[in-house]
Amino acid sequence: MAGLVVHGAQWGDEGKGKIVDLLTEQAGLIVRFHGGNNAGHTLVVGGEKTVLHLIPSGILHQGKRCVIGAGVVLDPEVFLMEVDKLAATGVDMSPARLAVSYRTHIIMPYHKLLDAARESAKAGAKIGTTGRGIGPCYEDKASRVGIRAADFLDEELLARKIEHALCEKNALFTGLYGMEPLKTDDVLAALKPLAERIKPYIADVSAMIQEANASGVGVLFEGAQGTHLDIDHGTYPFVTSSSCVISNAASGSGCSPRELGAVVSVVKAYTTRVGSGPFPTELSCKHGDHLQSVGAEFGATTGRKRRCGWQDMVLLREAVRLNGTTGLALTKLDVLGGLDQIKICTAYRYEGAEILYPPQREGALAHVEPIYETMPCWTEDVSKCRTWDELPKAAKDYILRLEELSGAPVSIVSVGPDREQTIYRS
Repeated sequence: MAGLVVHGAQWGDEGKGKIVDLLTEQAGLIVRFHGGNNAGHTLVVGGEKTVLHLIPSGILHQGKRCVIGAGVVLDPEVFLMEVDKLAATGVDMSPARLAVSYRTHIIMPYHKLLDAARESAKAGAKIGTTGRGIGPCYEDKASRVGIRAADFLDEELLARKIEHALCEKNALFTGLYGMEPLKTDDVLAALKPLAERIKPYIADVSAMIQEANASGVGVLFEGAQGTHLDIDHGTYPFVTSSSCVISNAASGSGCSPRELGAVVSVVKAYTTRVGSGPFPTELSCKHGDHLQSVGAEFGATTGRKRRCGWQDMVLLREAVRLNGTTGLALTKLDVLGGLDQIKICTAYRYEGAEILYPPQREGALAHVEPIYETMPCWTEDVSKCRTWDELPKAAKDYILRLEELSGAPVSIVSVGPDREQTIYRS
């Protein structure tokens, strides 16, 4: 049985958590395949809100197994905080339901210190990192000095690897940033109680995916962030440190690309962005204020106010192209209700030409002019709609126009945060 991949089609914060939670019914194994706790997925079940940063969103479904793949970078403190918080609400958080790949890289205390020091030193050139050590951890992974979950099973090896990593880190701390050096024993002592608790969760995630596929229970691959934060294909350098496109679902999980099937690209009914970087359709007017306030647009991880703007079909078209989208999940349609009009960016004007895909040169996105078309809005409260026919005509026309411009069908429409506030078209 081919797996189902759910990922973000914009700059993250699209509402992937809810969509994964809904589609978990179709899978027995849910795999988080990249990123770290710089991502936040918000779930609302029966009016109760749960925010997850590392543990896959399917964990709220009893009987489902959730795993963290090799492409993730894991902060052990955050992981255990989530485990404890969920367990306190009665969720089964035993190793029978939750696993971490042997090959998952670990965010160390020095990664977070380095992340914060670098961002502070950049002054006016900040990229808006969350300061959670994500980038430095991926750097160590590429430099082959990273700490992996499997290292928790061998304390002597763990100590040697920390000592080796600190040679370079301390040189940076003392020589470049004027900070005190870290001691191997201190780092190891702080990590040891966390490692002891995580050891039972360490498993061969690749084998688990293979077994799930062989038994036909189905695998759901859960992405973090969004396509335009991808390290290779996003708005570089204002990107995250991992690959967010769905081709990384196989590599970051530990399976063949042949195991990937349907691709659900999650997209808001408008566009938001957290942090720095170009944003062609950004609004600094009453419409932007409406989207921000009605949509409660604050980052689930950072709490930062999200920048808001009109739907950008150039970026969405690119996401569909990069990910092979088989269905769009449109979220927060209810937030648009009550506006006097809705605009859609259908193309950009760049260097005298009209273009349908983002310009490829670094920084070029900051110099495009969005080309808009205007559509009527609706006054009805769509949050109470449960079928396609119940939606106002203006809302249906807007959705159909997004389909036409993106080249992908809208198969799920979310009209509110709760599970029940969902319309299925296919």
